[in-house]
Amino acid sequence: MDRFHQIGVFVAVAETEGFAAAARRLKISPPAVTRAVAALEQHLGVKLLQRTTRHVHTTEAGKRYLQDARRILAELEAADNAAVGINAIPQGHLVVTAPVLFGRLHVMPAVVEYLNRYPETSVECIFVDRVVNMLEEGIDVGVRIGELPDSSMHARTVGKVGLTACASPSYLAENGCPESPQDLSKHQLIASRAGNNAIHWRFDDQKNPPLRVHPRLTVSTNDAAIKAAVDGFGITRLLSYQLAPYLESGELVAILEDHAPAAKPIHIVHREGHQGSAKARAFIDLVSEQLKKNPSLQQFG
Repeated sequence: MDRFHQIGVFVAVAETEGFAAAARRLKISPPAVTRAVAALEQHLGVKLLQRTTRHVHTTEAGKRYLQDARRILAELEAADNAAVGINAIPQGHLVVTAPVLFGRLHVMPAVVEYLNRYPETSVECIFVDRVVNMLEEGIDVGVRIGELPDSSMHARTVGKVGLTACASPSYLAENGCPESPQDLSKHQLIASRAGNNAIHWRFDDQKNPPLRVHPRLTVSTNDAAIKAAVDGFGITRLLSYQLAPYLESGELVAILEDHAPAAKPIHIVHREGHQGSAKARAFIDLVSEQLKKNPSLQQFG
């Protein structure tokens, strides 16, 4: 069995913490994954993976081997890229993920331009308001909003956005404008469960603890929360880029701006280093350039 194949399978299992997940990522059968890892462990004479009922973890020897294995595979791919030329034309299938509204507003234009520019590529977009496991789900490039946990992923910061509370002019004219987060208890609130932000609204930590809200209306999408607020039902709070068109048109008015929490960074996250595949590098460069030029994603500096 090819040694590089075995190493690649081991890395996939270690990163996804599962044989089935690694099989999905590599598009091979679970028994083939098991055979490759067993053959590698037999060749080395050490146990690389510890199997439990729910997860697979690397042993101490496995952790050391994983670092070397990643380096070896990266160097092999770099050698392949050098052989075909550093300016190889992007080709192949790319899987991209982003939050729903962000994907529609800011990622799709880059995807369309990418496809037009590189006719030998295809793109699958997964726009969902949850944090996906990029390794397990076989995703090449993702947009993440917020601080990133430590991981094996590479990231490029491309902007910042803030959380903004807002309501329609008609609602504020009839019900008054809250002057502090505590005043929200006197108002009708609209919460969106997209992004798991429905129960607690965090404002400036130095002035106010997280506020447990009691919304009269809870929805599963940010689009629905915006629609209810524009229609004058109450106050909602979402990320600034989601509200930007409505704030600019005057359909919504920002409130409690003095109590806004710290801005959230926007990252382009990817599995490959600077010597990654041409298809991923080209897309990352393109979408990063477009996002950095967007003033609505840079206003928090």
